Amino acid sequence: MKVRMLAVVAALAVAGIAAATAHAQPTVLEGELAGAPYKIVVPEAWNGTLIVLAHGYRDPADTRAAMDPSYTALADGLASMGYAVAGTAYRSNGWAVKDGIHDVTTLRSFFNGAVGNPGTALLIGHSMGSVVTAALAERANGLFDGYLPACAVVAGASKAWDGAGAHLLAYDVAFGMPPAWGTVADVSDTVDFDTQVFGKLLADTLDPQYFAKAEFIRLVVEVAGPDSPFPPVWLPGGLFTNMYFITDARAELERRAGGAFVQNLTHTYTLSPGERAYLTAVGLAPAQIDAMLAEMNGTDYGAVDRNARNYVGHYADFTGKLKDPVLTLHTTIDTLVPPAHESAYRQTVAAAGKSDLLAQAYVDRAGHCNFTPEQTVTAILMLESWVKGGPKPTAFPTALGFMPPSYAPPAWPQP
Repeated sequence: MKVRMLAVVAALAVAGIAAATAHAQPTVLEGELAGAPYKIVVPEAWNGTLIVLAHGYRDPADTRAAMDPSYTALADGLASMGYAVAGTAYRSNGWAVKDGIHDVTTLRSFFNGAVGNPGTALLIGHSMGSVVTAALAERANGLFDGYLPACAVVAGASKAWDGAGAHLLAYDVAFGMPPAWGTVADVSDTVDFDTQVFGKLLADTLDPQYFAKAEFIRLVVEVAGPDSPFPPVWLPGGLFTNMYFITDARAELERRAGGAFVQNLTHTYTLSPGERAYLTAVGLAPAQIDAMLAEMNGTDYGAVDRNARNYVGHYADFTGKLKDPVLTLHTTIDTLVPPAHESAYRQTVAAAGKSDLLAQAYVDRAGHCNFTPEQTVTAILMLESWVKGGPKPTAFPTALGFMPPSYAPPAWPQP
């Protein structure tokens, strides 16, 4: 199916989502499988394709809805287009990748008995759900025909969480990390973002050098790529969001994994001449920049708990040994999960000799998972066309905000 036709179909589909009526009632199945609430919606005029949605990170205190609220509009729209849609809450919240792999697999198998065998089955996961999706792309023989990890943590969990450790180290040298939070190497298992971290972040904004120090953090850990201009999504939202994950969410994973797991022995922290000049222009003295970099490079932590490190790697790092087509989707600016993840994943897949099974799409937008409905639907249609025997997608409709094939994301900033 040609790119222009897909763009038209996507636009019509989104219009149909908005105008859908309830004259044809879908079949809705809800319940619990092995402790994980699930929901399946099968339209009356089912087109034979099943789409399973793997949700992203949920705070442990959040409600465990079977169909994540972030997926409600997408699920309703896909059902109105004739797709069967299924979702699971997973058995737990937090970094529930292990649970997600199990519960998505269980739900997919359950669908066959409860509804029937789909002609095509696709797995779509956003953010942490992308880890579940990419893991199953290597492990789930025959369960799915294609995979769409979006805003994808596809450099792997180990690299991603090591990057979070680097981020916390940069914060510590810039603003100072309270002892109650633990250490950069091992955060306190009880650190709480709402009661301990948020107030400190607000107090940081009163620092006369707040903007300059926040920019130091962004540039030294390359959350938007090297030499990148300031993206408005970085302050305050991006920094605050990142700090939630590198304190509160990391503590949850340390509890789950059974110990500290981040390391930076393989890391070297640098700034380009242009970045140094920019930081000087916004308020950091050259000597201050030198001192902050020296402190980061002089702080080594690698005494990880090997069992905890292995747990994080198993849930999940990637081998690149894809079994079926994978289409990733990323915004060009994502300060939580930078598009550099895509560069690392492309190299991993190439090293495994499976590049023919990987396509990557980018949209010219800023923010984590900040895709338009048309962009998401287009990606789904292009993946579906590919798995049904169409060509591997290499160009995406620029009229809908997709980047041209010449776009390349930044390289992963550390080994």
